[in-house]
Amino acid sequence: MSRLPDEGLVWDALREVEDPEAGMNIVDLGLVYTVTVAAEGVDVDMTMTTPACPVADMLVEQSRAAISRVVPAELPVRVRLVWDPFWTPSMMTGVARDHFGWSS
Repeated sequence: MSRLPDEGLVWDALREVEDPEAGMNIVDLGLVYTVTVAAEGVDVDMTMTTPACPVADMLVEQSRAAISRVVPAELPVRVRLVWDPFWTPSMMTGVARDHFGWSS
């Protein structure tokens, strides 16, 4: 098997996935909770701003595709949609809060 990618590379790939409703990448929005890179594969837990999000399936698939572009082809990529903890605006980065004018 090829050398395992750095976890930071996966986070960077996920920054390329934009929530079309928010106009911001999913990492800065705080939608990505965990990234784990191991010999068994890459596992990501992410959420949406609301369970009724109409683009949830699209964002999960785009996340999987973005990660697959930066890891060895034989490494499984699993992106799991979770609801615990429930997303709140406090999970956004300062960049996202500034973008929305929510800076403290």
